[in-house]
Amino acid sequence: METLVEGLSDALRAMVGRDPSIRDAAWRSIWISTLAVLMAASLGLPIGCWLARVRFYGRHILVLLFRAGMAFPTVFLGLVCFGLFSRRSPLGPLELLYTPAAIVIGELMLALPIVVSLTQGAVSSLDPRVGETARTLGANPLHRWLTYISEARTGITLAILVAFSRCVTELGIAMMVGGNIKGRTRTLATATAMETGKGDFEQGLATGLILLAIALLVMALIGSVNREGRL
Repeated sequence: METLVEGLSDALRAMVGRDPSIRDAAWRSIWISTLAVLMAASLGLPIGCWLARVRFYGRHILVLLFRAGMAFPTVFLGLVCFGLFSRRSPLGPLELLYTPAAIVIGELMLALPIVVSLTQGAVSSLDPRVGETARTLGANPLHRWLTYISEARTGITLAILVAFSRCVTELGIAMMVGGNIKGRTRTLATATAMETGKGDFEQGLATGLILLAIALLVMALIGSVNREGRL
């Protein structure tokens, strides 16, 4: 208990002192996860709406695959990305391994099933009359899909926030394809694991607390959106 109290005290001093390494890792965690989720949203929203509103052979299998993708361990996704970006792979010449771009792609793979699955569920739960009304008013397919997104905005917002929370706190992908390189690919999660592993408990606790604060903020936003959706 004494070690924990001392570590917490030192961690708070490091946070208040604005340690450059902590600030750098925090900023990188946020912008990498934000970019990955924006890319996942741009791909996942159309796919989710399509799976919710278009009936075709094999649709249920696709829905199940995306839902199963929500449970993939980040270490597994990191292993897949490592295999894709290693020198002997077809993508090896791009030299993406141990770069922020590799982490973005890995987190995109993590976020996409979340966005697709939750968007599909939100749009599927809409009143069927929404689409019928839009069609009666002469809306073209694009406008009808925009109507679906607008009507399901609460569920879609929750999907994006959940995806961001999962990405910003993940460790496996950032460690395996980012390499935890200081000043280049180090994130809050990898910094926490590294500092704790080398015995610097205070520094590890400081980065962990910031990561926890970000996660709690996202969870608070999710709770706020969820309450608004019930009104």
